[in-house]
Amino acid sequence: MLGIANYGAFCATVLLFLALPGPGTFALLTSTSKGGFRAGAAATFGVILGDQVLMWLAVAGVAALLQANPLLFKSVQYAGAAYLAWIGLKLIFSKPGDASPIRIEPRHYLRQAMFITLLNPKAIVFYMAFFPLFIDPARHQGAVTFAAMAVTIAVITAAYGLLLCA
Repeated sequence: MLGIANYGAFCATVLLFLALPGPGTFALLTSTSKGGFRAGAAATFGVILGDQVLMWLAVAGVAALLQANPLLFKSVQYAGAAYLAWIGLKLIFSKPGDASPIRIEPRHYLRQAMFITLLNPKAIVFYMAFFPLFIDPARHQGAVTFAAMAVTIAVITAAYGLLLCA
């Protein structure tokens, strides 16, 4: 679909990674606990905005790499898969209480959640590793493919985040 390899697996993977707690989830839950649904919704959209910035920065690099060197692009796909497996193993073997809750100030929910997402090194590397795994080089449609991926992630994130806020 639109140059996305296995769209169903792509959606399932987005949902899986949203379900793994991280700074964005902590920001959303903290915001909701402090300011109710509206605060949680604001934090959700802050996370989405941060994700969109990171995704489009990743897209710029992936598109250039795909066009310049298909073999190097395939190497990035395998490196991305290895990185995501490493993150998964780290999460499996982490001890309870390793991650500290994120401090969120009232009336700054959207902005703080966005900056938490933008400054999260794991999120940055995640997007650089994630996009290449689901791009079909043979059916890639440039900006259309990336836009479909970005919209899909935003919609799934909004549904998941707003459900957590409820």
